[in-house]
Amino acid sequence: MSLHLLSSFLLLIFSLLVFFRITRTRSSKLKDSSSSPSADVILPKSYPIVGSVFSFLANRNQVVEWLTSILQNVPSATFPLHGLWGQVTILTANPVNVQHILKANFYNYPKGAESQTILSDFLGHGIFNIDGEEWKFQRQISSHEFNTKSLRKFVETVVETELSERLIPVLESAAANKQVLDFQDVLQRFAFDNICKIAFGFDPEYLLPSFPEFKVAQAFDEAVKICSDRFQTALPIVWKIKRLLNIGSEKRLKLAVCEVQEFSKNIIKEKKQNPAESMDLLSRFLSSGQYDDDFVSDIVISFMLAGRDTTSAALTWFFFLISKHPEAEKEILKEIKEKSDTPVYEGIKDMVYTQASLCESMRFYPPVPVDSKLADRDDILPDGTVVKKGMRVAYHPYAMGRMEKLWGKDWSEFKPERWLKKEEDETWSFVGRDAYTYPVFQAGPRICLGKEMAFLQMKRIVSGVLKRFKVVPVLEKGVEPEFVAHLTAKMKGGLSVRIEKRNESK
Repeated sequence: MSLHLLSSFLLLIFSLLVFFRITRTRSSKLKDSSSSPSADVILPKSYPIVGSVFSFLANRNQVVEWLTSILQNVPSATFPLHGLWGQVTILTANPVNVQHILKANFYNYPKGAESQTILSDFLGHGIFNIDGEEWKFQRQISSHEFNTKSLRKFVETVVETELSERLIPVLESAAANKQVLDFQDVLQRFAFDNICKIAFGFDPEYLLPSFPEFKVAQAFDEAVKICSDRFQTALPIVWKIKRLLNIGSEKRLKLAVCEVQEFSKNIIKEKKQNPAESMDLLSRFLSSGQYDDDFVSDIVISFMLAGRDTTSAALTWFFFLISKHPEAEKEILKEIKEKSDTPVYEGIKDMVYTQASLCESMRFYPPVPVDSKLADRDDILPDGTVVKKGMRVAYHPYAMGRMEKLWGKDWSEFKPERWLKKEEDETWSFVGRDAYTYPVFQAGPRICLGKEMAFLQMKRIVSGVLKRFKVVPVLEKGVEPEFVAHLTAKMKGGLSVRIEKRNESK
């Protein structure tokens, strides 16, 4: 590292320390505005060279909420956030802009080199970190895993086995022994077993009554957190220097990634030695002949991230919200009872009130709260926002779920009914929102391949759990769980719950 680079870095740190207190005062007026869209908005103050770094640092512990409060209050739901050295990120919660970015002008907004650099140590060349022809090929192969036959097999074998042989016994034991569980951890274990079994033909046996420690899962969490911190840092040079020197969080990331890669390569080795009778996701990539083991390892890690963290995050917040809304829980229980004599796959497909409740939960707490792209060429968004080549453009599902313009004056209320309509025979039918107003699963060419699989899995877990148990959060009075925006969302500290057995005859 040159002396000039080091001196510039130290000068910048000194400047931040000098101005930090000033900006904290200016930014504090935004902190409570997320619950009141009519509040006066103060846009982040931008300075030469350092942009809005001071405002960012003043709100570094609540970045998602801070940006949401701004997007709720600017007329176009779009604004530029200025970073160091003139870098600009366009943030938007405007569905018209989102459609332009994700569909109409899709090829102008790839993931981009910056994002790929941030995630390359962890996700490498996996499907969620690449663009172009390589992305198309991986997506084409992956798509075969999500046809109707595969989805039915997933629900009727993998999910059903994990539910009946692992999750239900764990909850039975917790109820009998009045044990407090971290339900977020339980759901992550469930989802991790599921994705490994359906995609790789491997059972990690992570959800067992003994709650075994699993070094790979811990390493996975560490890697996700550190990569997320890279995205959210106001000073990217800090993590780059730490990586160069192999110190601190970057040293921990390197160790964590090595642990995860070793695990994924062992899965690949096992698959080669014992090929599956039927094709799973891993078998399809190995048989394609297009990738060596390092590339296939990246693909395995990407699908572990998608299959483990997104559904478990969505379900954690769902069970918390349902516990606060007994009328919605009552409707779900009614629906579960009505479908009790229907074959599992058909039954959960038709659980419209449960699906509406899951959609409403993810409106408030999307598993991926913010996603960004990089402008390949100059552009103008439909609302007139000018985008220059090289600017990062980020759409904000977390903020979009809290926009009065999109959801009405009752946007802050948990109302599954907003996703439903009553038919003449008094039954509910599901009424979805377009993917650009509700981009929880992305939209356009990169829309989530596993969307239907995720809903099937979540609805089966909900029906299997709520039919037998009441999930009661254990929280201090007046304390709300904290939303943590990593690559995928978390509930800070997990969700402590008591499990109470229901009288199933009711």
